[in-house]
Amino acid sequence: MQITFLGTGSAMPTGQRVQTGLLVEGDRPLLVDCGSGVLHALARTGVGYEGIDSVLLTHHHLDHVSDLLPLLKARWLAGETGLTVTGPPGTHDLVDGLLGVHEYMRGTVELDVREIEPGGSTQLAGLSVLSHETTHSAQCLAYRFTDSNGTSFVFSGDSEARADLCALADGAAALAHDCSFPDDVDVSNHPTPTSLGRALAAADPDVGRVYLTHLYPHTEGRHEEMLDALTTQYNGDVRFARDGQTVDLSGSP
Repeated sequence: MQITFLGTGSAMPTGQRVQTGLLVEGDRPLLVDCGSGVLHALARTGVGYEGIDSVLLTHHHLDHVSDLLPLLKARWLAGETGLTVTGPPGTHDLVDGLLGVHEYMRGTVELDVREIEPGGSTQLAGLSVLSHETTHSAQCLAYRFTDSNGTSFVFSGDSEARADLCALADGAAALAHDCSFPDDVDVSNHPTPTSLGRALAAADPDVGRVYLTHLYPHTEGRHEEMLDALTTQYNGDVRFARDGQTVDLSGSP
């Protein structure tokens, strides 16, 4: 399995990071979330938007879905004929609402829209996908992906720090977790380094590496300080993700 961080930013642009998007490559490529700028980032990969026929959404906030319809249009113009969109309850309504605003897009590509419940599982792009509900201002799902070789990767989506969510990564090669703000920002619905470190320590997952993502402008220039705060609580391999970074998880536990 290979993952590429297409976008590691948030709803507030920095000029350096686009909004949330992950390319997960097992047997076939899967796009996880599709925020603003992700379509351009995807076009810079070897997969491209032509190679994506499955999209999985963690939730429906704009910084996770705003390039969804542009992706649909790009695939139509490129001559591609289908797209599967899977997400939490309400995904049917989301897609229907987008097409209600842009009626000319209806029927251009054959759409297969699916919904997954918290705690549910499904098969997407050759991957086994297990969902886990998070704590956020909208219903949001974290996902554990497992390929045919048994390699697993976990993406938190947006969430406050929770030990049960960190435990989802037990035995995974990597965990990509929201860490939106430094400790001195009073925030709900997202973790700070200390709260995430405590949750990781409480769960103590056997995970190869933790990548921090969904970074607001408040984190710029403060990465070393944030890592110090997190690793004071949790003794593990923790790094900041960056846009365009590809991680090969093959051979990992």
